[in-house]
Formats: sequence, C-alpha cells, structure tokens
Amino acid sequence: MSVRVRRVYDPPEPEDGTRILVDRLWPRGLAKDAARVDEWPKALTPSTDLRRWYHAGEGSYEEFGERYAAELTAPEAAEALDRVRELLRDGPVTLLTASKDTATSHAAVLARLLDGA
Repeated sequence: MSVRVRRVYDPPEPEDGTRILVDRLWPRGLAKDAARVDEWPKALTPSTDLRRWYHAGEGSYEEFGERYAAELTAPEAAEALDRVRELLRDGPVTLLTASKDTATSHAAVLARLLDGA
C-alpha cells in the first residue's frame, strides 16, 4: 500500500498511480486536463469551519488532525475513505493538494490514516 502526498501544481509522474484531489475547491489557475486528476471526492475534505479554524491559527496541527480524523468518520466521508482504500489495493495513490506545505496539510493527515489502515 503506497500513499503519496504531492502538490497538485507539480507535474504528474508515472509512479503517482491514481491521482486524487483532496481539496474542496479546484486549484486556482490550473487547467483540469493539466492536473490529470482521476478522482475528486469532496467528502474527504475538511469542513469549511475546521479549515478556517486551523488557518486562523486557533489550534495546533495535532488538534487539527484529530478533528479532521473525527470528521472522516461521518458516513459520506467514511464511504469515500473506503473507496481510496480499494484503490490502494490496486496500486499506488497520490493525494493532491494546493497546500504549499504538504507536511502540515490535511492531505498528510489523510495519508497517515490510510497508511495505518
């Protein structure tokens, strides 16, 4: 099982496998065919309230990760997470985000959850 996190603005690579955009909004200035996104499950994205809370600097990355993981237990999100797990059985998956710092992004939290599955 191989999960990667990359910026959606980076050029696609052969080892990306299935490319999944995990941002709620389409990345600014990026053409859809250039991004080569295979799936875009918006149910996997953090809620607007959680995203705003985190970006306002009101909590730590660890707390953000805990809150986001809790959101992923909602039925629609859990179903989307199961879909990604199915894709992982077939090969590598790359989680794509527009976040500049992928190491402290929601995509990194999601990757850790999938790696631990």
